[in-house]
Amino acid sequence: MTRSGFGKVAAITGAGSGLGGALALALASHGWNVAVSDINMVGAQETVDALHGVGVEAFARSVDVTRPEDFEAWAEAIQAKWGRCDLLVNNAGVAAVGEIGEVSLEDWRWCVDVDLFGVVHGCHVFVPRMKAQGSGHVVNISSVAAYAMSAHMGPYNVAKAGVVALSETLRGEVKDAGIGVTVVCPAFFRTRLAETMRSSNDKIGGIARKLVESAGMSADTVAERIVDAVIHNKPYVVEPSVAQFMFVLRRLFPAKASVAIGAMTKLAKRFG
Repeated sequence: MTRSGFGKVAAITGAGSGLGGALALALASHGWNVAVSDINMVGAQETVDALHGVGVEAFARSVDVTRPEDFEAWAEAIQAKWGRCDLLVNNAGVAAVGEIGEVSLEDWRWCVDVDLFGVVHGCHVFVPRMKAQGSGHVVNISSVAAYAMSAHMGPYNVAKAGVVALSETLRGEVKDAGIGVTVVCPAFFRTRLAETMRSSNDKIGGIARKLVESAGMSADTVAERIVDAVIHNKPYVVEPSVAQFMFVLRRLFPAKASVAIGAMTKLAKRFG
């Protein structure tokens, strides 16, 4: 395999499990060194141990993405160790589901703070450093929920749609600064998202958890698509084909997309 990232440095939030961990290993297979962060330090250290086994440099740090000061300290630690950061992956995420008016405001703030402001904080801290070094790439993890906005997932939908808006804005701002931006919008795939999911409705929460736990696509598959997008500076990663269909439908025929999504939501509730 061509080690296209040999000697480069990636920083990944939420890399103690799921997509973050899979992406860390995928990048390592291309020669990237990886700064791993998570609030779960046991999982983060397991990822680091796996990376060392591949033969790259890595270290773990506890980063709460809702705290910009954690990002600042992490960026300084990366600078001290490697002198640069070539790739930031804003991956850490959570989900809160339930009807608007029933989901608590506390859960709204929790979901938006992690899923949207966690991405804002990462970009705010790392992008100026990338501008100073004249190169870099940012990957922001969104979701099919950003454009296929199912009922009962308001906080998650809003946060993930915000991540797409932020990413598209950022790509326009840094395109002449040697920095690439990719936003990742996959359908549900197998991760630990269901374990931390909050719900104001047990039935709806159960359906959402089943969608994650029974998803056919793996985190490894998504990770491989992301590595390819970084190499070729692609603006979007949308997987699998059904997510691509909904992405195009929403952009070209928004009213028809809403009808289709409403029908799928009814089916999920009926058979969940």
